[in-house]
Amino acid sequence: MFISKVPSCGLSRRTVCGGICLLLSGCMTAPQGPLSGYQQGLDPYPSIYGPIVDGVYDIPALKLDQADHDLLRREVTFPGRYPPGTIVVKVTERRLYLVQRGGWALQYAVGVGREEALNFHGSAVIGRKAEWPRWIPTADMMKKIPRYAAYAGGMPGGLENPLGARALYLYVGDRDSYFRIHGTNEPMTIGSAASSGCIRMFNQDIIDLYNRVSPGAPVVVL
Repeated sequence: MFISKVPSCGLSRRTVCGGICLLLSGCMTAPQGPLSGYQQGLDPYPSIYGPIVDGVYDIPALKLDQADHDLLRREVTFPGRYPPGTIVVKVTERRLYLVQRGGWALQYAVGVGREEALNFHGSAVIGRKAEWPRWIPTADMMKKIPRYAAYAGGMPGGLENPLGARALYLYVGDRDSYFRIHGTNEPMTIGSAASSGCIRMFNQDIIDLYNRVSPGAPVVVL
């Protein structure tokens, strides 16, 4: 079952009953965001993916007339064994899920590694978070893409920075895995295999996810 509801901060719950309850074999708690008027023909995406003034940076709106709407944030049913607050990334689907209570999850589209061997797999935690993070290419990245050598000392955060507006750093134990969930300055790559191995999101989506999770949150990459 797929529910196309678009979440925002501060989700509430209401009881789903009547015919839907029968369909689901009993009443359940269904999340509803303030933009759930989507069912009445309202389009919530212009506000979800509109321009954002973030400190000294003006993040441009996503060009919705050119975007694949299947890649836009939504709320879906997500039965499974992961506790609420877990981030689950399904690499082959190019989707990231933030598990909620009651069998629901927030679904975001992501970009993944251009080669399967580049992708992180397994369990990690959010070791730290950063706003407008500094980007330092790895030695392997500079070897494969020589122009990255110009940023061996690091690239300051900003609209041109490949990490985008936010970054979540994946740690295995107390060790930095060097994999990140981050924003992007190339929104056209979301939903594809185009990164150097990290998990990239629309800037509007990484800001939303960043605001919902804390250091220590579990991450599972499948």
